[in-house]
Amino acid sequence: MDDEYFMREAMALADAARARGEVPVGAVVVREGTIIGRGSNAPIGASDPTAHAEIAALRDAAQRLANYRLPGCTLYVTLEPCAMCAGAIMHARIARVVYGARDPKTGVHGSVLDLFGVTQINHHTQVEGGVLADECSRLLSEFFAARRAQRALT
Repeated sequence: MDDEYFMREAMALADAARARGEVPVGAVVVREGTIIGRGSNAPIGASDPTAHAEIAALRDAAQRLANYRLPGCTLYVTLEPCAMCAGAIMHARIARVVYGARDPKTGVHGSVLDLFGVTQINHHTQVEGGVLADECSRLLSEFFAARRAQRALT
C-alpha cells in the first residue's frame, strides 16, 4: 500500500475544502488498495459541527459497504484526528489511521492526549503520523495566513 499516494488523494480533498472556504482537511478510506470513502471538511457550509473530513469519509465508506463496521480499512487524513473523529474511527473498527500534520490544539494521537493508546477501549487502531507532514501543514498554514490577511483588510 502506498501511503503517500493515498495521502495525496486526501490532500486533493483538503484543497477542495479550502476552495469552499472550509479548513483544508481531507480524508479517504482505503480497503484492499481501493478508495471506498472520501470526505473533506464541511462544518461551515453544512452548519454541522460533526462535518469533519474523517466523519464524511467514514460515512461514505460505510454506505458503500452497507456496513457500519469497516474492519481491514485504512483511513488517510491530512490532519491528526480530534476526539470526536477518533471515537468514530474506533467505533467503525478502522484497522489503521495514517495522518499528515500534527494538531497541537485538538489532536488525540499524542499532541494533546492519546485516545488511541487507551488500553481500556475494546478496539485498538494502529496509527501512524507524519506522512507528507510538511505538505499537509503547509495547506493549513497558508489557509490561515490568507484568512488573517483578509481580516486585516476589513
